[in-house]
Amino acid sequence: MAFIADMLLIAGALCVAAYCYVLAKRLKRFGTLESGMGSAIAVLSAQVDDLTKALEQARGTAQDSVSKLVALTDRAETAAENLEALLGAQHDSLLPEPTDPDRRIRFVRRRATRSSVEAAE
Repeated sequence: MAFIADMLLIAGALCVAAYCYVLAKRLKRFGTLESGMGSAIAVLSAQVDDLTKALEQARGTAQDSVSKLVALTDRAETAAENLEALLGAQHDSLLPEPTDPDRRIRFVRRRATRSSVEAAE
């Protein structure tokens, strides 16, 4: 009985040794930098670094664009205010004085002639 127990113990130890050998080979292949997962991890790490640099560069460019757009928007708003003031002043100076304040302004709408309608088509 002791002999059978010893044989089973030896067989179990051999199975565990074979399993550890297979795992060691897989782990070695997994960590290899030239081929395998180690290579993929190294490549992905380099790509992450490149993307981080590109993102920082794009962020800087976007900040420059924002500051330029803000300056241009401020200039455009100032110019629009100046134009509104000029148009208001010009409009006030060009209005004719009403001759008869009680008289209402009438607008007459005329029908288009047939030839002008055909020309438009």
